Amino acid sequence: MSKAEWLYGIHTVTAVLNKHPERVLEIRVQEGRDERRLDAVLTLARQLGVAVQQVNKKSMDHQFAEANHQGLAARCRLAAALDEHALFDLLDRLQEPPFLLILDSVTDPHNLGAVLRSADAAGVHAVITTRDKSVGLTPVVRRVAVGAAEIMPFAQVTNLARLLKQLQERQIWVVGTELDATAANLYTTDLKGPLALVMGAEGPGLRRLTREHCDQLVYIPMQGDVQSLNVSVATGVCLFEALRQRRSFS
Repeated sequence: MSKAEWLYGIHTVTAVLNKHPERVLEIRVQEGRDERRLDAVLTLARQLGVAVQQVNKKSMDHQFAEANHQGLAARCRLAAALDEHALFDLLDRLQEPPFLLILDSVTDPHNLGAVLRSADAAGVHAVITTRDKSVGLTPVVRRVAVGAAEIMPFAQVTNLARLLKQLQERQIWVVGTELDATAANLYTTDLKGPLALVMGAEGPGLRRLTREHCDQLVYIPMQGDVQSLNVSVATGVCLFEALRQRRSFS
């Protein structure tokens, strides 16, 4: 577990309280805020025995000067990234087919934050990236993720090609996204079983070695003249197509 840091915003604080209340050390709330969502999260905090301190607006704005704190902040112990061993422990505990998202050298913190939000919404079991040449859980990532960074298992590995091979040994189908002549249409590809979806970096896409270790490549069909999408947008499209196939909705 990493050192304690302040998180802010109603969605973020609520997410941590719901998923990892043991990490929340204290909460500060702005005096005079009349908002139902605030009341709900404060009731939850008190039920969990978390200390709640009321402070005036000037103090909140001063402490979180560059943040849209929404009148709420929590000092939390933030979980560190998982390593390979912890990732495999997580996979061993799953009671359903694994649904993993792998990012190959994504360096933009805003993209990673947005990806974590989409991954949480789509029911991904873990997001995996490389230790080198990739962004980690920075303050910017945590802010953009709006709580998802605190509840989505996030793993960093030293050798991505080796990890892909280990996942394949566990019968997990590795699907990479690439504009390639051999790639299949995303919407006609079976994504229902044990799955690791691999997204490439902003601009260059998948590295050669990563691409070679994929079981299958897919592309997103597009109607416009610009045949590329921001990595966070492309990830959302792919994740929710996988979710559509893996779940029945009524």
